[in-house]
Amino acid sequence: MTPRHLVACSLERHAPAILDIFNEAILNSTALYDYQPRAPESMGPWFAAKDKGGFPVIGLEDEGGTLLAFGSYGTFRAWPAYKYTVEHSVYVHKDHRGRGLGREIMQALIAAARQREVHAMIGGIDATNAGSIALHKRLGFRHVGTLPQVGFKFGRWLDLSFYQLLLDGPPQPVDG
Repeated sequence: MTPRHLVACSLERHAPAILDIFNEAILNSTALYDYQPRAPESMGPWFAAKDKGGFPVIGLEDEGGTLLAFGSYGTFRAWPAYKYTVEHSVYVHKDHRGRGLGREIMQALIAAARQREVHAMIGGIDATNAGSIALHKRLGFRHVGTLPQVGFKFGRWLDLSFYQLLLDGPPQPVDG
């Protein structure tokens, strides 16, 4: 197994690799319910939104500095009462799937969420993505609902399943 290490991803260092991983997933999977590859100029605003929200972008690099996988979380819904809930996503480069990288990224995201006193992590997963669903279940996420036929891609309707992990969250949550 090639040595790898977690890194905090940055626009300057990781944007092209993240964009490549995103675009491969858009073109070849239902991991993203998107049709068109993202343009390079989309990465600046993407990183800016993560930075503004205080949301991590965590990557796994090999010993040569190549990005193998990454994950992040962000706002679940835009209303203030959802402030203790985040929605996460994890993407693994097509040449490195099935090696436990998604699990490593997920564990790092869960640790970051605990540190930030997040109460609930939500994963929206295509209902046919058995690998991602199994990973989430192994990490303690539970299925909390499926929205049938909410997406359409590759000539078929897609069901979106939601998996949730409840964390301790803040000891004294507050309104407002």
